[in-house]
Order: sequence, then C-alpha cells, then structure tokens
Amino acid sequence: MSTNEPDHGGSDVAVHDGDLPARFENPGLPEHKHRLTDTDPKAARRAEKQVALLFVLSIVGTLVMIVGYFAVKMDHGLGFLDYLDRLALSNQILGIGMAVSLLGIGVGAVHWAKTLMPDEERIDYRHLQRGTDEERADAVEMLNTGVEESGFARRPLIRNTLIGAMALFPLPGIILFRDTGPLPEKVLTETFWKAGDRLTLDPEGGPIKASDMVLGAVAHVMPEGIEEAEHVLNEKAKAAVLLIRLEEDQLAPESLDGAYGGIVAYSKICTHMGCPVALYEQRTHHLLCPCHQSTFDLTQNCKVIFGPAKRALPQLPITVDDEGYLVAAAPFGEPVGPSYWERS
Repeated sequence: MSTNEPDHGGSDVAVHDGDLPARFENPGLPEHKHRLTDTDPKAARRAEKQVALLFVLSIVGTLVMIVGYFAVKMDHGLGFLDYLDRLALSNQILGIGMAVSLLGIGVGAVHWAKTLMPDEERIDYRHLQRGTDEERADAVEMLNTGVEESGFARRPLIRNTLIGAMALFPLPGIILFRDTGPLPEKVLTETFWKAGDRLTLDPEGGPIKASDMVLGAVAHVMPEGIEEAEHVLNEKAKAAVLLIRLEEDQLAPESLDGAYGGIVAYSKICTHMGCPVALYEQRTHHLLCPCHQSTFDLTQNCKVIFGPAKRALPQLPITVDDEGYLVAAAPFGEPVGPSYWERS
C-alpha cells in the first residue's frame, strides 16, 4: 500500500510498505513503425539514388584531390610569398577534396542504413562465446541473410558506386606518399663515394694519411669534393663514414679485404631507422646507435649484436694512394641506411 503524506515543504512523498515483486514482467518490444521506404517502392528507389549520388560525390572529391595536387605547380623559381600563396591554395584544394570524399562515403553509408536496410528491433541474449556447429551454421546463414536484406546484391547502383568510391579514395594517399621522394632502391644504392676518393675529416676537412690513424683512433670522414655536390646535404647524409683503427688480428676475416693495416671504414647510418651511429666503446669495440640502442660489433664486421637493427653496417673498402693518403678502394658494396622492402 502507498500513502501520500505532506512533507514540511508542502510536496507529496510516496511511501510503500516494503513489498517488492520477485521479478518484473518483460514489457516486450514496442510496435514497429514502418518507414516510408519500407512501404513505398518509389521512395525506396529515390533513397537508392540519393545514396548513389553521395557515393558519386565522394568520387568527385577524390578526383578533385588528385587533379588539384598536380594542377598547382610549386616551381622552384617562385618568390617566397608566391610560394606560400600556392602552398596555401594546394592545401585548401587537398583539404576540401578529402573532406568531400570522406563526407560522401560516410553520409552515404548512414543514409543507406537509415532508409534501406532493415530496422526491426530484435532481442539477442548472451551465450557462450563458442557456439555449437549448428549455431555457427545459423550465424553464417544470418550473415548471408543480412547481406541479402541490406540490398547490397540486389541494388547494383549502390553497390557499384560504393565500390568506385572506396576504390578511388586511397589513390590520393598513394600519390602523396609516392611523391615524397625517389624510391629507396634508387637513392640508397648510390652515394658520393667512388674509387679513388680521398677520405677527408668531417667537418674540419683535410685528407687523412694512414699514419695519422693510431691504434684506437676514431675519425668521422666524408669523400673529398662532396661540398661541390648539387645536393650537398642529401649527399652528406648518405656518405657519412666512421673510420677506426684496430689490431688486424681483431678483425673478422670478411672485413680484412676492405681494411688497410687494421683501419676500417663503415657507414655511420644505422640500418634500423637511419640515425647516426657515432658512439664507440673502445674496450669492447662496439658501435652504438643512440636512437634505439642498436649495437654493432666492429670485430665481427659490424654485425648487429643488440637492438632492433637487422643488418650489419655496410663497409667502405679503403686503401692508400701514392702519397699515403687513405682513399676509397670502391663504393659501398650494398645500399646504406635503413632496411626497406626492396633490399635483398
């Protein structure tokens, strides 16, 4: 029983006698209300065209991105302000195109689900994660039924425009990433080093004689003449070499062919992510990359002994010229720098 008694504020407060039912009856699902597209074929066809139009809009947005990327030229001869203006215009076209492309796919998918896909309310009770074979077969049948009910197979206009929008959407990303620079195979396989190039100190410059390299000495070197390279910073980034002298009997047999009197030269570019390997531990003869702690053993031809790097540092073969200066006997025998998918 419930009674209503006035409280001090003048409002009514419900009071019960403490008895509660053991359980509440399931109220069931509310009566389903059909949409216009469920009852009117013309409305369904109209909605289908609207969804297809949104997918076509996505295709147009993707094409705008691609065309805009190539149409706005970023010429090297532009002045600074003209360059900024064109850069801003290019970014605006790319941004608007991507927004339209994503919006078309997103809104089209939502409109498709709201107007054409089944919307009956259903109850699904929890069950064990691994069902019986019969239940799994039923699940597959339900998925197939869902595909059928969604109209994906029966509505080729929606299906084809969606496939077109989804197929074109990744293209701008592929174009943008591909245009960030040449492929690694064409860049890392060629450095400024060639046979006969003198090793010069970096950054002070000047050639090095083999007699200057005492036992345990370390030097950072570049090829002579690199300052005159067309893209000097790019060339320096690939040509950086670490020069170290050890006892000849400490070197691995495979590294002796490229050494001279215990002096070895290895690329400074880590084969993991391209950081400079410039920390040398003289007692253990280990080279350490400070970025991710990849460790290379000089006595084992710069083999990786710790860290994420997967390849040894490439060796630069060296010898001396008629004046006793250290020179490259040949270019690097393999690509320098980080590993990539085209490396064997």
